[in-house]
Order: sequence, then C-alpha cells, then structure tokens
Amino acid sequence: MTHAHHAPAAVPALHGAGGHAAAGFDPIILLYLLVAAGALAYAGLLWRQRALGRGWPLHRSLLFALGIALVAYGLSPALMAAGHADLRVHMTQHMLLGMFAPLALVLGQPLTLLLRGLPVPAARRLTGALHAAPLRWLMHPLTALALNVGGMYLLYLTPLYAAMLSSGPLHLLVHFHVIAAGFLYTAVLAGVDPSPLRAPFSWRLGTLLAGAGLHAVLGKLMFAELYPRGTADSAEVIEAAARRMYYWGDLAEALLACVLFWGWLKARDRQRAREARDEEARDREEQQRLQGGAAGAL
Repeated sequence: MTHAHHAPAAVPALHGAGGHAAAGFDPIILLYLLVAAGALAYAGLLWRQRALGRGWPLHRSLLFALGIALVAYGLSPALMAAGHADLRVHMTQHMLLGMFAPLALVLGQPLTLLLRGLPVPAARRLTGALHAAPLRWLMHPLTALALNVGGMYLLYLTPLYAAMLSSGPLHLLVHFHVIAAGFLYTAVLAGVDPSPLRAPFSWRLGTLLAGAGLHAVLGKLMFAELYPRGTADSAEVIEAAARRMYYWGDLAEALLACVLFWGWLKARDRQRAREARDEEARDREEQQRLQGGAAGAL
C-alpha cells in the first residue's frame, strides 16, 4: 500500500529553525506568550496566597508546572519543525498539547486558585459571570466533546491538516484549538474546579466513554484509509502516527477516567459525612427534646 496518490507535488516549507515564516513573524510566538502569561499568572496567585498567609497544596502547583512544561515542550521550536515535516512527531505534539498537558493543568486547579486570590467582591462578580448562559452552554459535556474530538475529525479527515502546513495563521489557530479544546474537555469531565454547569457523574462518564470510542475509531480510520491526505507523508508514517494516536489516547483517557472516579469517590465520601453529621444533629435534638420533656414532667 502506497501513499503517493495522496501527496501533492510539494508542501511549502514554512519552518526555519523551528517556526513558521523563517523570513518573517512567526504567529506561534503568540502561543508562547500566552503560555508564559498563564505560568506567570499562576505564580502570582501563589505568591498572593502566601502573602495572605493561606496554604495551597504543593501537588497542585507541581501538576500545573508539569502541564506548563508539557505545553512548552510541545510548542518548542525543534518539535514544531519536526512535527511540520513528520506526521508522527505532529501526533506526539497533539497528544501532549491536547490530552496530557490539559490533564496536568486542570489538576492544578487554576480557577480555584484565582477565586481564592481575588477580593471577595471580585470573586463574587467572577462567579456570577461564570454562570452566564454562554459559559453554561460551553461547559456542557456534549459541547466539550464536539469541540475536542470533533475538532480532531475535522483536522485529520479533511484537507485542513494539509492546509495548515502551508499557512502560519492557520497553524496557530489549530494549535490553539488543540490546547483550548483539550483543556475544556478535561476540565468538564474531571470536575475539580468550580464550574457553571457541573454535569452529573453519569453524564461525564458517558461523555468520556463516547470520546474514547470516537477517538479509537478516528485512529483506525487514519490507519486503514491513510488520513490525512494531501501531505508528503508515506503510508508507513501515517500508519505509525495512527497507532500513536490510538494507544497514547487510550493512556490519556485512562488517566482521565482515574481522575473522574477519584472525584466521584471523594464526593460520595463528603455526602456520607454530611449525612452522618445531619443524623448526629437530629439525634442530639431528639435527645434534648426528650430530656426537656422529662424535666417538665418532674
């Protein structure tokens, strides 16, 4: 099986030493700046927690730092250049930026840290803004699924991937979407940060299973039908990239499932603790009522 019938005569070379438009402005720099701003904002909020004398779990900070490191590596000039030339490396980037890095970032609970660091009036205004109708729609599991997995189908089963290779702005947009959609999907399903729409566990689990199934189908389609088309990648390279998507995707989804069930167990334990406290309070009230009645009878 060959791939010659899918490849154009030539793919325009956009990368110099690792970025688009070697002779001009590289739009990916905007993503670098955004990642740096996120890291600095998180560090500033940590500093504010310390200044206020409040604690913050170390593991959350370490997980967020890991997420930033994975994004930085995924966007590094050397990996960007290699990913432009080889679909296998691009798929590694996609898994890092769209699945593994978002999981680490979400577990850093940046929104919780932001709300804790804001003055009370500002935190209330932000909480109110988060409950606006557009955000409630965006945070629905099905919306997150469509943006994340649907975006992958659009990228690899249409000419979009080949077009991205010859357009700096489109390359920027695709990578931004991969990161943003991956973060949204993970945040909605993990449910560790405050959310304007905390979907029931059954909805989130069903969405995760649907996403895993659709992800596996996409990997098999890429392997069997040699998608994406219109590139200079050989059949062997496309098949290897499809396998990478299939197996690495399974690992990322298994990790997300662990987070989902861990959150469910914690919520169940909190609910049982509340019920136990309520039961104790009712018992005390009943005991006080009986003691009061006995004292009155005397």
